[in-house]
Amino acid sequence: MPPDASRTREQLLDAAARAFADHGVAGASMLDITRRAGQRNRGALHYHFGSRSGVVGAVLERHVAFLARREGELLALAAASSPDDVASVVEAIVRPAAELAASGWRGRCALVILAELVEEDPADLDAEVRAVLDRTGGPAVYALLAERMAAVDDAVRIERFALITGFILRSVADRARIEGRRGRRGRPQLDDEAFVGNLVAMIAAAVSAPWRPPKADQSPSPEEGSSPSGAGTRAGRRL
Repeated sequence: MPPDASRTREQLLDAAARAFADHGVAGASMLDITRRAGQRNRGALHYHFGSRSGVVGAVLERHVAFLARREGELLALAAASSPDDVASVVEAIVRPAAELAASGWRGRCALVILAELVEEDPADLDAEVRAVLDRTGGPAVYALLAERMAAVDDAVRIERFALITGFILRSVADRARIEGRRGRRGRPQLDDEAFVGNLVAMIAAAVSAPWRPPKADQSPSPEEGSSPSGAGTRAGRRL
């Protein structure tokens, strides 16, 4: 790729990362992204990436190798720890995200985008985006977590994985966003290690909590505020 084309591609990806993080993957304007990248050619995004999904995949691709490598390193340590050590497995999810956020605004944007995507049904995601997400890691660390967490049925386990994944990504991204606001005062922040340690402890406690859904004859009636149908259908997955 010629040097000028490579630079244009990176400018488009930077503009896209900010737009997707600020306005959502579906809500960001492709034309606005092109303009913010300083491109007059309206077809620049299509030329370089083919489609919106192609842009999303390319934005995330820049962080795939880092996330996969760090998760793998931490997962190896967790696998060698005590069979009842839940926290070390959770750390393999939390710490790579925290380190990515600390890398700068591109990492923070990527986390916001990932947090949005994990809330989607995988079947609703474009195959190109799913392929990128699959390379960030996930199955191995969640398989080990499933072995060490509280014994719950499959629906509850899937729901917990979905909830903790979104919570971790958004918590890390929100912290990084607050710290990035120069000259503004926000709520007191823990230092980096304390933040990671506290978040790991919270998530480890959450997935370790025993729980069983009520039996059918003990379920609350709709009038008593029963939960919506379909809960627990999203599989917890790392991106």
